[in-house]
Amino acid sequence: MVSASKSQEGSGPIRLGMVGGGQGAFIGAVHRIASRIDGEFQLVAGALSSDPKRAAASAAELGIEADRSYPSFAAMAKAEAKRTDGIEAVAIVTPNHVHWPAARAFLEAGIHVICDKPLTSTLADAKKLAALVKKSGRLFVLTHNYTGYPMVRQAREMVQSGKLGNIRLVHAEYPQDWLTTDLEKTGQKQASWRTDPKQSGAGGATGDIGTHAYNLARFVSGLELDALSADLDAFVKGRRVDDNAHVMLRFKKKGAAPAAKGMIWASQVAPGNENALKLRIYGEKGGLEWEQEHPNHLWYTPFGEEKRLITRGGAGAGDAAARVSRVPPGHPEGYFEGFANIYAEAARAIRAARPKSGKLDKNVIFPTADDGVEGVAFVDACVKSAKANAKWTKLAL
Repeated sequence: MVSASKSQEGSGPIRLGMVGGGQGAFIGAVHRIASRIDGEFQLVAGALSSDPKRAAASAAELGIEADRSYPSFAAMAKAEAKRTDGIEAVAIVTPNHVHWPAARAFLEAGIHVICDKPLTSTLADAKKLAALVKKSGRLFVLTHNYTGYPMVRQAREMVQSGKLGNIRLVHAEYPQDWLTTDLEKTGQKQASWRTDPKQSGAGGATGDIGTHAYNLARFVSGLELDALSADLDAFVKGRRVDDNAHVMLRFKKKGAAPAAKGMIWASQVAPGNENALKLRIYGEKGGLEWEQEHPNHLWYTPFGEEKRLITRGGAGAGDAAARVSRVPPGHPEGYFEGFANIYAEAARAIRAARPKSGKLDKNVIFPTADDGVEGVAFVDACVKSAKANAKWTKLAL
């Protein structure tokens, strides 16, 4: 294993590299904005495209020095590990099938990894990556960005404190409409790779947005899945991956209470829906409802009482929401800020991992490689269940 020789002392920005995210890439720009919001990271190197010319042009536009624009992630990992001012962390923002080989290169070079979801395109690769993370001793942060929203943290805190009592029902849905037609046949980049199983993996909507819905349900409820039953469809003629999923969930029993049940609906062919991620959790004492398109609002209904609105920074909001809020109540915080909260947590963990640094604050929360393995296992189980006529299937963890 290559050991990074860079200096990791000092209080300046964390030196960040990026794989993918060059010209025309949506998610790369999101990662760059999120990394800069709190001034914690500085982008200094990149392998921004598999096309060397595009990679060089993209680097120049972003102010990356020419000698730190690399033709491949392998060359970048090797070179940066040798520099005294080399990167401390890398953001991987490529199509899914590149996540595993790219992450492996940087982990073996002693560099922390921040990676877009899902973890990998196959469950076998996901398990190998999680094992390598443990062996390397490096940090791995998976950007399930919706877990960064203040009111999602608020909901999690309320569930953990017993406000809802024993959880009975967990419903998550994530409908979109952008793939209602065969957009991939027009050459549109985002549609093309997301509907290509060689790049996306076996899941379409399940892997792209279903994993977000599942991760959010698990993050807030704290429940563990026992088994699922999935009905997957590719409604658009000729599409090679699913574009709609209905999944029933059975959670593991906790204590003497009956086991909770759940449902997930993920669709990219639902006209009138843009990015309508929603979570509803109901327990014996009350319920919670949250919508991504209104992220600063959390509805709470104690059983037998009036429905009440908790706002980010308003009355009823607790410490979990406050520690990831940036602006006063009433000022909207949204997608970029939620994404930035994952980067902020990553920065805290990276600084704590530096030599002679302090212990990591126990309140720092971010999705890990293990969460990523579960997400890919969720997709794998959905595909297997659907092929077996919605047979109840356990995750192959």
